[in-house]
Amino acid sequence: MAFRADETKKDGYEHAMSYLVPQGLKDEERISCQDIVSDIIDKCGHVIEGYPSWHPLVSANQDDRSPITVPEKRGGYNGLDHTIYFVNGFITCPYHDEQKVIDSVKNLPENPVASIKFERIDTELYGSGTKPVLVYCEWETPLPMDGMIPKHIAIPLMLEQEVPYWRESTRAETWETMRPYFLGRPYGSRSSLFVNQETGLVLKKVWNALIYTGMFGPIKV
Repeated sequence: MAFRADETKKDGYEHAMSYLVPQGLKDEERISCQDIVSDIIDKCGHVIEGYPSWHPLVSANQDDRSPITVPEKRGGYNGLDHTIYFVNGFITCPYHDEQKVIDSVKNLPENPVASIKFERIDTELYGSGTKPVLVYCEWETPLPMDGMIPKHIAIPLMLEQEVPYWRESTRAETWETMRPYFLGRPYGSRSSLFVNQETGLVLKKVWNALIYTGMFGPIKV
């Protein structure tokens, strides 16, 4: 299916509302929860399915064997439960031990281009009894008005993440294989809700230039 950004944004908004606003609320309570979710989307960007592997929210990957595209234990996070992802943050709604989420965020390694911060949400989301925590990425240099990550940030982050793998790599993966890891999900041929067509094209050109040096080994087909 073709990637259509406007439809993707609309579907993501509806999914977040359906998932995070508990069922059975009184009208006033439901509207309050909807306002909170809407404010989170305004702050953290549109709903997504997965991050580029170089994104600061997932780049602290402790597994040298494979990239990660969602926050999880390999990326330093603990205690996550009932989670919705946004372009520059995520909301997680554990029933217990929300302090584990907060402590794991505090223990993440420093990132030179962004700070990872947290905020307790004093409203039950997803279900009764949850203790939601918003984790978000605060970029050192503000993003453009369209919210896209520009190529002068995306390219070096991708290089920092991928180039060290040349030491143990025996096969080079093609752009088609690596596209979801470099663009985030959902994605098109060269763009996503993280990067525009221009940046996506440069990512593709840089990756192809790297794999055709042979530094990662023969290209896997």
